[in-house]
Amino acid sequence: MSSGTRDYDIIVAGGGLAGMIVASSAAHYSKGSLKILVVDRNLLSNLGRKTVTGWICGDAVGKKSVDYMSNRLGINWSYPEIEHPVKGVIAYSPDHKTSVSFDGEGYMLNRKLLPQKQLKEATKRGVLVADLIAIRGLLYDDGNVIGIQGEDLANKSIFKKSARLVIDCTGVTSVLRTNLNIKSYIEKRIDRDDLEATGRYIYDFDIGRNDESYFHPDYCIIHLDQHLAPGGYGWVFPKGKGKVNVGVGVQPKALDNRNKALGLKNNLKMLIDDYVSCNPAISNARLAIGEVDDGNGWGTWSVSVRRQNDCMVANGYMIVGDAAWMPKPLDAGGIGPAIIAATIAGKNAVAALEAKDTTEEGLWEYNKDYVNEYGYKTAGLEVFRRLLQGLTNDQIDYGMKHFLSKMDVDKITNGEHPEFSTVNKVGMLIRGALNRKLAENLKQTAIANEQLVEHYRNYPVDPKQFPQWQIRLHNILNDSFTKFRN
Repeated sequence: MSSGTRDYDIIVAGGGLAGMIVASSAAHYSKGSLKILVVDRNLLSNLGRKTVTGWICGDAVGKKSVDYMSNRLGINWSYPEIEHPVKGVIAYSPDHKTSVSFDGEGYMLNRKLLPQKQLKEATKRGVLVADLIAIRGLLYDDGNVIGIQGEDLANKSIFKKSARLVIDCTGVTSVLRTNLNIKSYIEKRIDRDDLEATGRYIYDFDIGRNDESYFHPDYCIIHLDQHLAPGGYGWVFPKGKGKVNVGVGVQPKALDNRNKALGLKNNLKMLIDDYVSCNPAISNARLAIGEVDDGNGWGTWSVSVRRQNDCMVANGYMIVGDAAWMPKPLDAGGIGPAIIAATIAGKNAVAALEAKDTTEEGLWEYNKDYVNEYGYKTAGLEVFRRLLQGLTNDQIDYGMKHFLSKMDVDKITNGEHPEFSTVNKVGMLIRGALNRKLAENLKQTAIANEQLVEHYRNYPVDPKQFPQWQIRLHNILNDSFTKFRN
Protein backbone atom coordinates (compact mmCIF):
# COMPACT_ATOMS: atom_id res chain seq x y z
CA MET A 1 0.00 0.00 0.00
CA SER A 2 1.59 3.28 -1.06
CA SER A 3 1.51 6.32 1.19
CA GLY A 4 -0.76 8.05 -1.30
CA THR A 5 -3.51 5.45 -0.86
CA ARG A 6 -3.71 5.58 2.94
CA ASP A 7 -7.04 6.37 4.57
CA TYR A 8 -5.57 9.20 6.64
CA ASP A 9 -2.43 11.25 6.92
CA ILE A 10 -2.38 10.89 10.72
CA ILE A 11 -4.22 8.55 13.06
CA VAL A 12 -4.02 9.49 16.73
CA ALA A 13 -4.67 6.47 18.94
CA GLY A 14 -6.36 7.68 22.12
CA GLY A 15 -8.57 10.71 22.62
CA GLY A 16 -7.33 11.76 26.05
CA LEU A 17 -5.58 14.98 26.93
CA ALA A 18 -2.40 14.28 24.93
CA GLY A 19 -4.20 12.78 21.96
CA MET A 20 -6.52 15.72 21.43
CA ILE A 21 -3.70 18.25 21.77
CA VAL A 22 -1.44 16.46 19.30
CA ALA A 23 -4.29 16.25 16.79
CA SER A 24 -5.08 19.95 17.19
CA SER A 25 -1.37 20.78 16.97
CA ALA A 26 -1.00 18.86 13.70
CA ALA A 27 -4.11 20.52 12.31
CA HIS A 28 -2.74 23.93 13.34
CA TYR A 29 0.71 23.51 11.81
CA SER A 30 -0.65 21.97 8.60
CA LYS A 31 -3.24 24.75 8.30
CA GLY A 32 -5.94 22.11 7.99
CA SER A 33 -4.41 20.44 4.93
CA LEU A 34 -4.00 17.00 6.51
CA LYS A 35 -6.63 14.35 7.06
CA ILE A 36 -6.42 13.56 10.79
CA LEU A 37 -8.41 10.92 12.70
CA VAL A 38 -8.54 10.45 16.48
CA VAL A 39 -9.89 7.13 17.73
CA ASP A 40 -11.04 6.48 21.29
CA ARG A 41 -12.67 3.52 23.01
CA ASN A 42 -15.24 5.70 24.80
CA LEU A 43 -18.40 7.38 23.63
CA LEU A 44 -17.79 10.97 22.57
CA SER A 45 -19.68 12.07 25.67
CA ASN A 46 -17.10 10.20 27.76
CA LEU A 47 -14.06 11.05 25.65
CA GLY A 48 -10.71 10.39 27.30
CA ARG A 49 -12.11 8.37 30.21
CA LYS A 50 -9.24 6.27 31.57
CA THR A 51 -11.12 3.44 33.28
CA VAL A 52 -14.67 2.42 34.07
CA THR A 53 -14.36 4.47 37.27
CA GLY A 54 -13.65 7.71 35.46
CA TRP A 55 -11.05 10.25 34.39
CA ILE A 56 -8.68 9.32 37.19
CA CYS A 57 -6.02 11.96 37.77
CA GLY A 58 -4.58 14.35 40.33
CA ASP A 59 -6.02 17.12 38.09
CA ALA A 60 -3.20 19.62 38.79
CA VAL A 61 -1.13 21.39 36.13
CA GLY A 62 1.22 24.37 36.15
CA LYS A 63 0.22 27.54 34.35
CA LYS A 64 3.51 27.56 32.40
CA SER A 65 2.61 24.32 30.62
CA VAL A 66 -0.84 25.55 29.64
CA ASP A 67 0.67 28.83 28.43
CA TYR A 68 3.18 26.87 26.36
CA MET A 69 0.30 25.31 24.42
CA SER A 70 -1.78 28.47 24.27
CA ASN A 71 1.03 30.64 22.92
CA ARG A 72 1.82 28.19 20.11
CA LEU A 73 -1.56 26.75 19.17
CA GLY A 74 -4.03 29.45 20.20
CA ILE A 75 -5.85 26.97 22.45
CA ASN A 76 -7.18 28.60 25.62
CA TRP A 77 -8.72 26.89 28.61
CA SER A 78 -10.95 28.62 31.14
CA TYR A 79 -13.81 27.85 33.52
CA PRO A 80 -15.36 25.25 33.77
CA GLU A 81 -12.60 22.97 32.40
CA ILE A 82 -10.26 24.93 34.68
CA GLU A 83 -12.11 24.30 37.90
CA HIS A 84 -9.94 26.16 40.40
CA PRO A 85 -6.71 28.22 40.33
CA VAL A 86 -3.88 27.54 42.78
CA LYS A 87 -0.85 29.58 43.84
CA GLY A 88 1.62 26.73 44.34
CA VAL A 89 2.48 23.55 46.21
CA ILE A 90 3.37 23.08 49.89
CA ALA A 91 5.19 19.89 50.92
CA TYR A 92 5.16 18.78 54.57
CA SER A 93 7.68 16.54 56.31
CA PRO A 94 6.40 13.38 58.04
CA ASP A 95 6.56 15.09 61.46
CA HIS A 96 4.78 18.20 60.06
CA LYS A 97 7.52 20.39 61.60
CA THR A 98 8.94 21.46 58.26
CA SER A 99 7.02 22.78 55.28
CA VAL A 100 8.46 23.84 51.96
CA SER A 101 6.46 26.11 49.66
CA PHE A 102 6.97 25.73 45.93
CA ASP A 103 5.31 28.83 44.56
CA GLY A 104 4.06 28.85 41.00
CA GLU A 105 0.62 29.46 39.60
CA GLY A 106 -1.37 26.48 38.44
CA TYR A 107 -4.79 25.08 37.82
CA MET A 108 -7.01 22.29 39.02
CA LEU A 109 -8.69 20.87 35.94
CA ASN A 110 -12.02 19.12 35.59
CA ARG A 111 -10.87 16.10 33.61
CA LYS A 112 -14.43 15.09 32.73
CA LEU A 113 -15.27 18.44 31.13
CA LEU A 114 -11.88 19.17 29.57
CA PRO A 115 -12.16 16.49 26.82
CA GLN A 116 -15.39 18.09 25.62
CA LYS A 117 -13.62 21.44 25.31
CA GLN A 118 -10.79 19.69 23.45
CA LEU A 119 -13.24 17.90 21.18
CA LYS A 120 -14.82 21.19 20.11
CA GLU A 121 -11.39 22.72 19.50
CA ALA A 122 -10.15 19.79 17.44
CA THR A 123 -13.26 19.39 15.29
CA LYS A 124 -13.26 23.13 14.64
CA ARG A 125 -9.81 22.61 13.13
CA GLY A 126 -11.03 19.79 10.90
CA VAL A 127 -9.97 16.80 13.02
CA LEU A 128 -12.20 13.73 12.73
CA VAL A 129 -12.98 11.74 15.89
CA ALA A 130 -14.24 8.15 15.96
CA ASP A 131 -15.61 6.79 19.23
CA LEU A 132 -16.23 3.26 20.51
CA ILE A 133 -13.11 1.92 18.82
CA ALA A 134 -11.13 -0.65 20.82
CA ILE A 135 -7.60 -0.55 19.43
CA ARG A 136 -5.93 -3.98 19.43
CA GLY A 137 -2.76 -3.42 17.45
CA LEU A 138 -0.88 -1.78 14.60
CA LEU A 139 -0.81 -2.51 10.89
CA TYR A 140 2.58 -3.05 9.28
CA ASP A 141 4.14 -3.14 5.86
CA ASP A 142 7.80 -3.77 5.08
CA GLY A 143 9.07 -2.65 8.52
CA ASN A 144 6.79 0.37 8.78
CA VAL A 145 3.69 1.13 10.82
CA ILE A 146 0.90 1.92 8.36
CA GLY A 147 -2.25 2.00 10.50
CA ILE A 148 -4.26 0.54 13.35
CA GLN A 149 -6.60 -2.38 13.79
CA GLY A 150 -9.19 -3.20 16.39
CA GLU A 151 -12.91 -3.49 16.92
CA ASP A 152 -15.77 -1.14 16.24
CA LEU A 153 -17.72 -1.71 19.46
CA ALA A 154 -20.87 -0.06 18.16
CA ASN A 155 -21.17 -2.30 15.10
CA LYS A 156 -19.25 -5.27 16.53
CA SER A 157 -17.11 -5.31 13.43
CA ILE A 158 -13.43 -5.29 12.56
CA PHE A 159 -11.89 -1.82 12.43
CA LYS A 160 -8.87 -1.27 10.17
CA LYS A 161 -7.64 2.10 9.01
CA SER A 162 -4.36 3.01 7.37
CA ALA A 163 -2.32 6.19 7.80
CA ARG A 164 0.99 7.72 6.81
CA LEU A 165 1.71 8.16 10.51
CA VAL A 166 0.28 6.73 13.75
CA ILE A 167 0.68 8.71 16.99
CA ASP A 168 0.18 6.59 20.09
CA CYS A 169 -1.48 8.35 23.06
CA THR A 170 -3.07 5.27 24.61
CA GLY A 171 -1.47 5.49 28.04
CA VAL A 172 1.17 3.88 30.20
CA THR A 173 0.15 0.29 29.39
CA SER A 174 -0.10 0.91 25.64
CA VAL A 175 -0.56 -2.39 23.78
CA LEU A 176 0.69 -0.65 20.64
CA ARG A 177 4.06 0.17 22.19
CA THR A 178 4.31 -3.10 24.14
CA ASN A 179 3.68 -5.22 21.03
CA LEU A 180 5.51 -3.02 18.52
CA ASN A 181 6.63 -5.48 15.87
CA ILE A 182 9.24 -3.60 13.87
CA LYS A 183 12.89 -2.77 14.45
CA SER A 184 13.01 0.17 16.83
CA TYR A 185 14.91 1.71 19.75
CA ILE A 186 11.64 2.34 21.61
CA GLU A 187 11.60 0.59 25.00
CA LYS A 188 8.50 -1.58 25.05
CA ARG A 189 8.05 -2.45 28.72
CA ILE A 190 8.50 -0.50 31.92
CA ASP A 191 10.12 -1.84 35.08
CA ARG A 192 7.54 -2.47 37.81
CA ASP A 193 9.60 -0.39 40.26
CA ASP A 194 9.19 2.61 37.94
CA LEU A 195 5.41 2.57 38.38
CA GLU A 196 3.41 4.20 41.16
CA ALA A 197 0.04 2.82 42.16
CA THR A 198 -2.18 5.82 42.74
CA GLY A 199 -5.76 6.46 43.69
CA ARG A 200 -7.94 9.38 44.65
CA TYR A 201 -11.35 10.63 45.68
CA ILE A 202 -13.03 13.83 44.59
CA TYR A 203 -14.96 14.92 47.65
CA ASP A 204 -17.31 17.67 48.67
CA PHE A 205 -16.74 18.24 52.36
CA ASP A 206 -17.33 20.48 55.36
CA ILE A 207 -14.39 22.27 56.94
CA GLY A 208 -13.46 20.57 60.19
CA ARG A 209 -10.52 21.94 62.13
CA ASN A 210 -8.99 24.96 60.45
CA ASP A 211 -5.54 23.51 59.79
CA GLU A 212 -3.84 24.72 56.63
CA SER A 213 -1.27 21.94 56.82
CA TYR A 214 -4.10 19.55 55.90
CA PHE A 215 -6.15 21.72 53.53
CA HIS A 216 -5.55 25.10 51.95
CA PRO A 217 -7.95 26.52 49.33
CA ASP A 218 -5.09 28.19 47.43
CA TYR A 219 -2.32 25.57 47.60
CA CYS A 220 -1.82 21.95 46.63
CA ILE A 221 -0.61 20.10 49.71
CA ILE A 222 1.75 17.12 49.65
CA HIS A 223 2.46 14.93 52.66
CA LEU A 224 5.67 12.89 52.63
CA ASP A 225 5.36 9.92 54.95
CA GLN A 226 6.73 6.42 54.37
CA HIS A 227 4.10 4.90 56.67
CA LEU A 228 1.22 6.76 55.04
CA ALA A 229 2.44 6.46 51.45
CA PRO A 230 5.50 4.18 51.15
CA GLY A 231 7.66 5.18 48.21
CA GLY A 232 5.30 8.01 47.30
CA TYR A 233 3.19 10.70 48.95
CA GLY A 234 -0.30 11.76 49.91
CA TRP A 235 -1.95 14.81 48.38
CA VAL A 236 -4.77 17.21 49.21
CA PHE A 237 -5.46 19.37 46.14
CA PRO A 238 -8.20 22.02 46.44
CA LYS A 239 -10.95 22.24 43.84
CA GLY A 240 -12.74 24.99 45.77
CA LYS A 241 -13.29 25.98 49.39
CA GLY A 242 -15.27 22.83 50.12
CA LYS A 243 -14.11 20.46 47.39
CA VAL A 244 -10.92 18.44 47.15
CA ASN A 245 -8.99 15.91 45.09
CA VAL A 246 -7.40 13.75 47.79
CA GLY A 247 -5.31 10.67 47.21
CA VAL A 248 -2.20 8.61 47.72
CA GLY A 249 0.53 7.28 45.45
CA VAL A 250 2.78 4.38 46.49
CA GLN A 251 5.51 2.23 45.05
CA PRO A 252 4.04 -1.30 45.13
CA LYS A 253 7.33 -2.87 46.32
CA ALA A 254 7.63 -0.32 49.13
CA LEU A 255 4.04 -1.01 50.20
CA ASP A 256 4.75 -4.76 50.23
CA ASN A 257 7.83 -4.19 52.40
CA ARG A 258 5.88 -1.95 54.78
CA ASN A 259 3.11 -4.49 55.13
CA LYS A 260 5.57 -7.30 55.83
CA ALA A 261 7.44 -5.24 58.42
CA LEU A 262 4.23 -4.33 60.25
CA GLY A 263 2.38 -7.62 59.73
CA LEU A 264 -0.37 -5.82 57.78
CA LYS A 265 -2.27 -6.44 54.57
CA ASN A 266 -3.14 -2.85 53.65
CA ASN A 267 -4.03 -2.16 50.04
CA LEU A 268 -4.07 1.19 48.26
CA LYS A 269 -7.71 1.95 48.97
CA MET A 270 -7.24 1.23 52.67
CA LEU A 271 -4.31 3.66 52.77
CA ILE A 272 -6.38 6.38 51.10
CA ASP A 273 -9.37 5.82 53.38
CA ASP A 274 -7.08 6.06 56.42
CA TYR A 275 -5.48 9.19 54.98
CA VAL A 276 -8.85 10.89 54.58
CA SER A 277 -10.18 9.80 57.95
CA CYS A 278 -7.08 11.17 59.70
CA ASN A 279 -7.33 14.58 58.01
CA PRO A 280 -8.77 16.95 60.63
CA ALA A 281 -9.65 19.62 58.06
CA ILE A 282 -11.98 17.31 56.11
CA SER A 283 -15.32 16.61 57.77
CA ASN A 284 -18.41 14.88 56.37
CA ALA A 285 -16.65 13.90 53.14
CA ARG A 286 -18.97 12.72 50.37
CA LEU A 287 -18.29 11.86 46.76
CA ALA A 288 -18.75 14.85 44.47
CA ILE A 289 -21.81 14.41 42.28
CA GLY A 290 -23.68 16.38 39.65
CA GLU A 291 -23.07 16.72 35.93
CA VAL A 292 -19.46 17.84 36.25
CA ASP A 293 -18.42 15.01 38.59
CA ASP A 294 -20.84 12.12 38.22
CA GLY A 295 -19.01 8.86 37.57
CA ASN A 296 -15.64 10.34 38.48
CA GLY A 297 -15.59 10.37 42.27
CA TRP A 298 -13.22 7.49 42.92
CA GLY A 299 -10.62 5.52 41.04
CA THR A 300 -7.11 4.09 40.82
CA TRP A 301 -4.49 4.08 38.08
CA SER A 302 -0.80 3.45 37.48
CA VAL A 303 1.67 6.25 36.73
CA SER A 304 5.24 6.00 35.46
CA VAL A 305 7.88 7.79 37.53
CA ARG A 306 11.01 7.50 35.38
CA ARG A 307 12.51 9.51 32.56
CA GLN A 308 10.59 9.50 29.29
CA ASN A 309 11.21 6.61 26.90
CA ASP A 310 14.79 6.91 25.66
CA CYS A 311 13.49 6.89 22.07
CA MET A 312 9.95 7.91 21.07
CA VAL A 313 9.81 7.26 17.32
CA ALA A 314 9.88 4.36 14.89
CA ASN A 315 9.05 4.00 11.20
CA GLY A 316 5.56 5.52 10.88
CA TYR A 317 5.02 5.69 14.64
CA MET A 318 5.37 8.19 17.52
CA ILE A 319 4.54 7.95 21.24
CA VAL A 320 3.32 10.88 23.33
CA GLY A 321 2.26 11.47 26.95
CA ASP A 322 1.79 8.53 29.31
CA ALA A 323 2.46 6.10 26.45
CA ALA A 324 6.00 7.54 26.40
CA TRP A 325 6.31 7.48 30.24
CA MET A 326 6.39 11.27 30.48
CA PRO A 327 5.01 12.02 33.98
CA LYS A 328 7.60 13.77 36.14
CA PRO A 329 9.68 11.27 38.14
CA LEU A 330 9.59 13.35 41.31
CA ASP A 331 5.85 13.94 41.69
CA ALA A 332 4.22 11.81 38.95
CA GLY A 333 2.62 14.91 37.42
CA GLY A 334 1.82 13.97 33.85
CA ILE A 335 -0.38 16.73 32.48
CA GLY A 336 2.34 19.36 32.00
CA PRO A 337 4.82 17.12 30.15
CA ALA A 338 2.00 15.71 28.00
CA ILE A 339 0.87 19.20 26.97
CA ILE A 340 4.41 20.19 25.98
CA ALA A 341 5.13 16.92 24.16
CA ALA A 342 1.82 16.90 22.27
CA THR A 343 2.31 20.48 21.13
CA ILE A 344 5.79 19.62 19.87
CA ALA A 345 4.81 16.27 18.34
CA GLY A 346 2.07 17.80 16.18
CA LYS A 347 4.57 20.21 14.68
CA ASN A 348 7.18 17.49 14.11
CA ALA A 349 4.60 15.18 12.55
CA VAL A 350 3.59 17.82 10.03
CA ALA A 351 7.22 18.54 9.15
CA ALA A 352 7.88 14.84 8.52
CA LEU A 353 4.76 14.43 6.39
CA GLU A 354 5.56 17.52 4.35
CA ALA A 355 9.08 16.13 3.78
CA LYS A 356 7.49 12.79 2.80
CA ASP A 357 9.70 11.03 5.32
CA THR A 358 7.99 9.35 8.28
CA THR A 359 10.82 6.89 8.86
CA GLU A 360 12.56 6.72 12.21
CA GLU A 361 15.14 9.16 10.88
CA GLY A 362 12.50 11.49 9.46
CA LEU A 363 10.70 11.64 12.81
CA TRP A 364 13.87 11.84 14.94
CA GLU A 365 13.58 15.60 15.44
CA TYR A 366 10.69 14.94 17.85
CA ASN A 367 13.11 13.16 20.21
CA LYS A 368 15.54 16.08 20.09
CA ASP A 369 12.92 18.81 20.39
CA TYR A 370 11.25 17.27 23.43
CA VAL A 371 14.55 16.54 25.14
CA ASN A 372 15.74 20.10 24.53
CA GLU A 373 12.49 21.62 25.77
CA TYR A 374 11.75 19.42 28.76
CA GLY A 375 13.16 15.90 28.74
CA TYR A 376 16.76 16.85 29.53
CA LYS A 377 15.96 17.15 33.25
CA THR A 378 13.93 13.99 33.85
CA ALA A 379 16.74 11.42 34.26
CA GLY A 380 18.29 13.46 37.09
CA LEU A 381 14.92 13.63 38.80
CA GLU A 382 14.61 9.86 38.38
CA VAL A 383 17.86 9.46 40.33
CA PHE A 384 16.55 11.78 43.05
CA ARG A 385 13.27 9.87 43.20
CA ARG A 386 15.12 6.57 43.66
CA LEU A 387 16.97 8.08 46.61
CA LEU A 388 13.83 9.48 48.23
CA GLN A 389 12.00 6.17 48.00
CA GLY A 390 14.62 4.50 50.17
CA LEU A 391 14.63 7.05 52.99
CA THR A 392 13.13 6.66 56.46
CA ASN A 393 10.74 9.24 57.86
CA ASP A 394 13.48 10.46 60.21
CA GLN A 395 15.79 11.05 57.24
CA ILE A 396 13.08 12.93 55.35
CA ASP A 397 12.40 15.09 58.42
CA TYR A 398 16.09 15.85 58.84
CA GLY A 399 16.77 16.42 55.15
CA MET A 400 13.86 18.81 54.64
CA LYS A 401 14.87 20.80 57.72
CA HIS A 402 18.62 21.01 57.11
CA PHE A 403 19.48 20.30 53.48
CA LEU A 404 17.00 22.29 51.36
CA SER A 405 18.05 25.84 50.46
CA LYS A 406 15.97 28.56 48.82
CA MET A 407 17.85 27.83 45.59
CA ASP A 408 16.90 24.15 45.83
CA VAL A 409 13.24 25.05 46.33
CA ASP A 410 13.32 27.38 43.32
CA LYS A 411 14.80 24.61 41.19
CA ILE A 412 12.18 22.08 42.26
CA THR A 413 9.49 24.70 41.57
CA ASN A 414 10.79 24.87 37.99
CA GLY A 415 10.84 21.10 37.68
CA GLU A 416 14.62 20.86 37.96
CA HIS A 417 17.02 18.93 40.17
CA PRO A 418 18.14 20.70 43.39
CA GLU A 419 21.86 21.27 43.98
CA PHE A 420 21.93 20.65 47.77
CA SER A 421 24.79 23.12 48.17
CA THR A 422 24.07 23.45 51.91
CA VAL A 423 25.18 19.84 52.46
CA ASN A 424 28.82 20.88 52.10
CA LYS A 425 28.36 23.69 54.64
CA VAL A 426 26.82 21.49 57.32
CA GLY A 427 29.92 19.28 57.43
CA MET A 428 30.53 17.38 60.67
CA LEU A 429 27.49 18.93 62.33
CA ILE A 430 25.28 16.35 60.65
CA ARG A 431 23.60 14.23 63.32
CA GLY A 432 23.78 10.45 62.95
CA ALA A 433 25.34 8.03 60.50
CA LEU A 434 22.17 7.68 58.43
CA ASN A 435 21.93 11.43 57.94
CA ARG A 436 25.60 11.61 56.97
CA LYS A 437 24.91 8.88 54.41
CA LEU A 438 21.91 10.89 53.23
CA ALA A 439 24.11 13.96 52.79
CA GLU A 440 26.58 11.94 50.71
CA ASN A 441 23.76 10.57 48.55
CA LEU A 442 22.25 14.01 48.03
CA LYS A 443 25.63 15.23 46.78
CA GLN A 444 25.75 12.19 44.51
CA THR A 445 22.33 13.02 43.03
CA ALA A 446 23.52 16.56 42.26
CA ILE A 447 26.67 15.23 40.56
CA ALA A 448 24.69 12.66 38.59
CA ASN A 449 22.20 15.32 37.54
CA GLU A 450 24.98 17.50 36.10
CA GLN A 451 26.26 14.52 34.13
CA LEU A 452 22.80 13.57 32.91
CA VAL A 453 21.79 17.08 31.86
CA GLU A 454 25.01 17.42 29.89
CA HIS A 455 24.44 13.99 28.34
CA TYR A 456 20.88 14.86 27.29
CA ARG A 457 22.07 18.18 25.89
CA ASN A 458 24.08 15.98 23.53
CA TYR A 459 21.16 13.77 22.52
CA PRO A 460 22.10 12.08 19.22
CA VAL A 461 21.28 13.97 16.05
CA ASP A 462 20.27 10.78 14.23
CA PRO A 463 19.44 7.14 15.06
CA LYS A 464 22.88 5.81 14.14
CA GLN A 465 24.41 7.54 17.17
CA PHE A 466 21.71 6.40 19.58
CA PRO A 467 23.04 3.00 20.79
CA GLN A 468 26.30 4.48 22.07
CA TRP A 469 24.45 7.40 23.66
CA GLN A 470 22.08 5.03 25.46
CA ILE A 471 24.93 2.89 26.80
CA ARG A 472 26.47 5.98 28.38
CA LEU A 473 23.08 7.00 29.82
CA HIS A 474 22.56 3.65 31.50
CA ASN A 475 26.10 3.67 32.86
CA ILE A 476 25.49 7.00 34.62
CA LEU A 477 22.14 5.85 36.02
CA ASN A 478 23.37 2.45 37.18
CA ASP A 479 26.42 3.99 38.83
CA SER A 480 24.18 6.29 40.88
CA PHE A 481 21.73 3.54 41.84
CA THR A 482 24.61 1.30 42.95
CA LYS A 483 26.03 4.02 45.20
CA PHE A 484 22.64 4.42 46.92
CA ARG A 485 22.64 0.71 47.76
CA ASN A 486 26.18 0.70 49.15
